[in-house]
Amino acid sequence: MGKLILGIESSCDETAAAVLVDGRRVLSSVVASQDDVHAPYGGVVPELASRRHLEVIVPVGTIIIDAGWSPAGVWSPDELQVLTSPRDAGQKRLHATDYLLECR
Repeated sequence: MGKLILGIESSCDETAAAVLVDGRRVLSSVVASQDDVHAPYGGVVPELASRRHLEVIVPVGTIIIDAGWSPAGVWSPDELQVLTSPRDAGQKRLHATDYLLECR
């Protein structure tokens, strides 16, 4: 198998993770939407989005691992990619760290 890449995204109102081989073939992907959280307000509420990311990052990671993306059953991606934005960049690094530590 080629290089395994774990991607994590929590830039706005969704928390997502995917595992790719060589950056091209998707082995597994999961998205936790926040539509139900923000719908009553007519748009994204940053504080609610941040809290929701913290609530769902570990379950998202668990789903990725349980999907059996590693044929050898080994949790060792070759590369980690994390989508960040200027707003809450530090918080997103914490999400990624939580994801990795809790899911190992």
